[in-house]
Amino acid sequence: MIPPPGTGAFLNAHGWGGAAVRPLAGDASFRRYFRVVLQGRTAVLMDAPPDKEDSRPFLAIGRHLDALGFSAPQALATDLDQGLVLLEDFGDGRVNPVLAADASNERAIYETAVDILAELHRHPPADVPPYNEAELLREARLFPDWYLPAVGLAEAPGYNEAWAPLWPALFTHPPVLVLRDYHADNLMLLDRPGLKRLGLLDYQDALAGHPAYDLASLLQDIRRVVLPDLEAAMIARYIRARPGLDEAAFRTAYAILAAQRNIKILGVFTRLYVRDGKPSYPAFHPRLWELVNANLAHPALSGVQAWFDANVPASARHGVEVK
Repeated sequence: MIPPPGTGAFLNAHGWGGAAVRPLAGDASFRRYFRVVLQGRTAVLMDAPPDKEDSRPFLAIGRHLDALGFSAPQALATDLDQGLVLLEDFGDGRVNPVLAADASNERAIYETAVDILAELHRHPPADVPPYNEAELLREARLFPDWYLPAVGLAEAPGYNEAWAPLWPALFTHPPVLVLRDYHADNLMLLDRPGLKRLGLLDYQDALAGHPAYDLASLLQDIRRVVLPDLEAAMIARYIRARPGLDEAAFRTAYAILAAQRNIKILGVFTRLYVRDGKPSYPAFHPRLWELVNANLAHPALSGVQAWFDANVPASARHGVEVK
């Protein structure tokens, strides 16, 4: 992975001239990341092409999280015309590989992650767009728009209508900041106390919505299995941390949002393969279908389950074949 052409001049201008620039993992977007190393100092260079990515929301939300006392990487230097941002380096302690190597601290790490959400949700959301019905439906429609054609199925009538009765349950709670990709691959273990122990990444698409969304994202992780007992314990922990929360309403919203998110991601990961030529993503489809099939069994999802049972046979619930 070659750094963008303006990297040298950018680093020279901000006191990092002569630094080594080493590739780091990218993500599902057009952003790329590099570690910058100079005389014992390190930073992370984010390359976000301005014609494809707008870094301003990421920077603004990062400042908001930092002001609230959470660990979000702050910008050391920016050149948004080139799409270059130099960030604090949170190291290599990403929670998913850390737990893959040694799961002995799993519960403690998840407790901290849940406590971060509970604390964040005590504050009004940042100045971000609402996670409204139109956006929820747009996301849910990624499944019929991308997944169904990829497995040779046409969309049957009634999909939007099956979801329509569920949306009102998601607007009974005052909106909170929803980071939207809150899970073990976007959390970093840091040598800091308390809630600052976990660094937060990948929040540029944050919206103002229901507090159950990020909890579902954390506990129904696509890339690592959170066992049902731990999921149940962490939901209960969150509810205890939010006195006055309507528990029944929250659990219903959790079920709806878990289903919506996982069904959406079936479409997103298909699009990444079909449109963007990224063949690794369909490998997650079987895991997603495990979650979706379990999600649809919840009584609140009976209408959506009926649509799936009538129109998506078991033979189409394994994933998209990579050719």
